[in-house]
Amino acid sequence: MSQINSEEILNQELDELRAKIEQIQLPEELLLKLKKELVSLERSVKLGNYDEKYDKVSRYLDWVIKIPFAQKSEDTLDIQAAKAIFDKHHYGLKEVKDRFLEYLAILNLQKQNFTNQEFSAPILLLVGLVGTGKTTFAYSLAEALGRQILRIPIGGMVSAKELRGESRLILEAQPGAIIQGLCEAKTMNPVILLDEIDRAADEANNDIMGVLVELLDPAQNHAFVDNYINYPVNLSQAIFIATCNNTRRIATAVIDRMERIDMPSYSDEEKIVIAKKYILPGVMKEAGLKENQFKIDEAIWPTLVRPLGFDAGVRTLQRTLKGAVRKAARIIVERGFKEVIIGPDNVKIFLPSY
Repeated sequence: MSQINSEEILNQELDELRAKIEQIQLPEELLLKLKKELVSLERSVKLGNYDEKYDKVSRYLDWVIKIPFAQKSEDTLDIQAAKAIFDKHHYGLKEVKDRFLEYLAILNLQKQNFTNQEFSAPILLLVGLVGTGKTTFAYSLAEALGRQILRIPIGGMVSAKELRGESRLILEAQPGAIIQGLCEAKTMNPVILLDEIDRAADEANNDIMGVLVELLDPAQNHAFVDNYINYPVNLSQAIFIATCNNTRRIATAVIDRMERIDMPSYSDEEKIVIAKKYILPGVMKEAGLKENQFKIDEAIWPTLVRPLGFDAGVRTLQRTLKGAVRKAARIIVERGFKEVIIGPDNVKIFLPSY
């Protein structure tokens, strides 16, 4: 009886795997590969290593069926709407915005005039100091196009396997960040943000640059092979955007495959506008403060902008404002104040201590 029950369970598990394969749309070669895996799994029953084999095949199958081979989002190519989105998230930066709008215009014309032809979008490299808006521009582009965004932080990456995955022969192996990201995005044409490509770990930099060449080369990225999936995946319809602080540690072969856009530093006057219009309202909302509960004297802004001297971006300013708002929130709750105003007499209380 126990033997029968065991065989029934095994057959049920195999039937479930077969059903998963039949329910999804896969490339023919990959489908054949999965069916061969099932045949091998059936044979392993007789050899007594079914449990281990089943776990590997089942896990592999679960990853493969998540890859959205047949899924692609439709682009929104409204230039005016895109301009409004860029202006909503970014102050100034006219030249950068113009470059992105030109980029959208080209995609628009490609779609209108060559409807039956697939195009590889130009790959952009945003170069600028910390806090100049490189990453948020990628998010704005994805929003403007109506595409999903997949952010892959290259900064601190210690192995190219994090991008390309590991062989299934290795216990607990899994796909790399590219395939995992596609599974999460559920589309084959997301905006893929390769963030901080100049900050990979020293010991892994050369290997990671090799993978980036493959990802960013239109002649190669239509057949990107992840070590775990071990089947070519077409990435040619994804839009790649890379960011870096500088290009010193980036391989020439990688740079040659991208169009560079320099992100300028913000002036103090621009930072004040950005703080008032973009940063402070969001920070106050996060802290639960109403507009009339927290105010900053106009004369104080230059001090808030430069608590430590010059800073190219707005991250330090953002941290300063978050700290000031937190202190104000505590004063309002703890002391029962109706409002807090930062002025010349009390500004030091709200500035960070360095």
